[in-house]
Amino acid sequence: MPGMNVEQQPRVDNPGQSEPFVRGLSEAIGGPLGEHAAPGGRNGPNGVRFWTATRIVLALACLTLALHWVQKSPCRDGAWDNHVQYTRFCYTDVLALYYAEGLNEGKVPYRDHPVEYPVVTGYFMGALGLPVHSYGLQNPNVNQGMLFYDVNALVLCALAVATAGVILALRRRRPWDAALFAVAPALFVTATVNWDFLAIGFAALGLYAWARRQPVLAGVLLGLGAAAKLWPLFIFGPLLILGLRAGKVRPVLVAFGTGAATWVAVNAPVFLLWRDSWNRFFELNTERPVDWGTFWYVGRYLDGKLDPILPGNKGVFQWFSDNVDPALNWTTYVLFALCCLGVAYLIMSAPRRPRLGQVIFLVVAAFLIFNKVWSQQFVLWLLPLAVLARPRWGAFLAWQAAEVLYFVAFYGELLGASGKQVFPEGVFVLAASLRLITVAVLCWFVVREILHPEEDAVRATYEDDPDGGELDGAPDAPWVAARFGRRGALPVPALAGVGATAGPTGFPIDGSSGYLADEDLVHDSLVDGNPAVGSPVAGSPVDNGSVDGGPVDGSAVDGGPVDRGPADDKAAGTDSGGR
Repeated sequence: MPGMNVEQQPRVDNPGQSEPFVRGLSEAIGGPLGEHAAPGGRNGPNGVRFWTATRIVLALACLTLALHWVQKSPCRDGAWDNHVQYTRFCYTDVLALYYAEGLNEGKVPYRDHPVEYPVVTGYFMGALGLPVHSYGLQNPNVNQGMLFYDVNALVLCALAVATAGVILALRRRRPWDAALFAVAPALFVTATVNWDFLAIGFAALGLYAWARRQPVLAGVLLGLGAAAKLWPLFIFGPLLILGLRAGKVRPVLVAFGTGAATWVAVNAPVFLLWRDSWNRFFELNTERPVDWGTFWYVGRYLDGKLDPILPGNKGVFQWFSDNVDPALNWTTYVLFALCCLGVAYLIMSAPRRPRLGQVIFLVVAAFLIFNKVWSQQFVLWLLPLAVLARPRWGAFLAWQAAEVLYFVAFYGELLGASGKQVFPEGVFVLAASLRLITVAVLCWFVVREILHPEEDAVRATYEDDPDGGELDGAPDAPWVAARFGRRGALPVPALAGVGATAGPTGFPIDGSSGYLADEDLVHDSLVDGNPAVGSPVAGSPVDNGSVDGGPVDGSAVDGGPVDRGPADDKAAGTDSGGR
């Protein structure tokens, strides 16, 4: 608070001190802030600095999304002659499906046309598309497709900024972690390729509500997210296992129950009135062949380079590709289930209960790695989860570099499929392999930090799990302690290799500078002007950045719809870039 001196203020992470990659980059401009450096100047109202970390991160997110809109602008008019949507890297389902789903003709989703997406996405398409069509009828000179894309882009980008705000709210002591999301190249190239930020926004807000210890609201938001794209449903599994280990199953069941009720409520109208249209999403998931760039696509390519081992001169992956239903479908389900069982065992056997963000990332990443479909925009699912799971710049940027390489190679492959060969297929397979490998490496790093919590950067700043809500700070259940030899909650680990020590509040310090500035603590205050929980003003020890275990107000997943393959694209007039 404004009256607090440095000795009273809790620490905030300074990546120039705690993050080796950032510290190395800072050498180009003179190195990290020194031990005796004075704080930055105060040039705002009442002597408070305007450009706080929160505002800088939100501004960076807005800049990235504005540049994304510019990058997509060559496709906004819908005049996609000479494959301009591929040569300019600007294809977007949002514009293509305005016509493919009959919105330009005033067709009501599900009633007049079987939409290939879960119902919340279909509702959203109709809620924006039908008024645009009506406006276009009254104003014939308006380009309906362009207007539809622009309105959708505005809403989706607002949800992306809200997601950055949620990360900031969950990581008040580590505000620069959210910069990973704000400047991510994958956000720049794929933000509005499809409607994925509907599910991401609901899921992020649901995690925030859970961290605030509001399981009913969390369930409603996660249920809406799962009704937009199914992957937010995966969040409930890790929550349940974490709740079992902590002996706090009841709030998890409350969240799951309200989530299920919400999902049923929003699906019921379409299910009851237009059952065939409602089934279309599930039918398409079942029928969909191996998609470009997936694990199965890479394997099928390698089959062609090796001697066949199955009758009929077929390799294993080629056989699965020829037997999608049920062989490939059930194989992907089994592999994902095995990964989930492995994550469950990891949660129970780890020396300290893993953080929620870590295990959600592992589950969603496993789904994408072994799924038969991985559309280019599915990377957006992992972006906020990767930041919450492991906010380390080096490995994150290596993964993002692989995603950009894949993005470029994917459009080259689309051109090749359209009759304009750019490079051999092996180049695309290499790019797809690098993407898979970097995601797998990120999973390995997360698993290592779960097994060695002293290496977890977040736990060098927080006492336990800032995302955990009811689970935050809870000791292990007695039966878990007896089965795995645990003795309740373990002490807060210090970050290995950084030399963390205890600050004046008993809070682990991982550098020589970075106390929370007065204006940052103002943002940690409760609504109605109460002092921030855990501050010396409130008369209690510094907490883990939450109210009752959840973040304080003050800051701003799926079987997924499946992508059509190239053959379907020709029939539908769209490409496989964004299902």
